[in-house]
Amino acid sequence: MTSVALSPKFQIVIPKDVRQALKLVAGQRLEARVNQGRVELIPELPMSAACGRWPGLDTTVPNDPEPEL
Repeated sequence: MTSVALSPKFQIVIPKDVRQALKLVAGQRLEARVNQGRVELIPELPMSAACGRWPGLDTTVPNDPEPEL
């Protein structure tokens, strides 16, 4: 287990081995949660990560009929 220190500005540095294991990149956003007295940092994924997640899902949406004038 790797230990980190909290800076005077309340910042931490995520250790390199953790960044590599989670494939984190600079500027990536993380969601911070408090869970049972501990802090969890969860990487936010871009919407493009959901592409192809549900193969075979019908994505066609019928159009509403145009009103007659």
